[in-house]
Amino acid sequence: MAAVTFDYKAWAARYPELSRSVTDVQAQAYFNEACLYCDNTECSPVRDDSVGGQRSMFLNMITAHIAALNASANGVDASPLVGRIASATEGSVTVQTDNQYPPGGAQWFQQTKYGAAFFAASAQFRTMFRVPGYSRPADPYRRY
Repeated sequence: MAAVTFDYKAWAARYPELSRSVTDVQAQAYFNEACLYCDNTECSPVRDDSVGGQRSMFLNMITAHIAALNASANGVDASPLVGRIASATEGSVTVQTDNQYPPGGAQWFQQTKYGAAFFAASAQFRTMFRVPGYSRPADPYRRY
């Protein structure tokens, strides 16, 4: 097993709306940052590291999420709003956001459709799993 390497052409083909405003150098930096959120080492719980495999898709989703949060499109900076829009008015422009997700949950990921997709798809890896190891016999009278 090895680390997934970033493929800008594949990422741009999957996320063309982002590739118009994100250069390959920026996307590589976003991918490197995505590795903070999804382990890209041989110890990763996401075992499928093949080209187009599960870990590659997860990292590309997070890269798209980070790009959507940070990149400007058509000369307009990314929105500084955090969370979903709870209410909006037009006269004298008022926007209220809401980020009422449980702490340690999906707040950061729910800001874009890419992050929400990653959070939903990676749910299986956020459950407890057993790591086998040494276990003691249950018989307290047994001589060792």
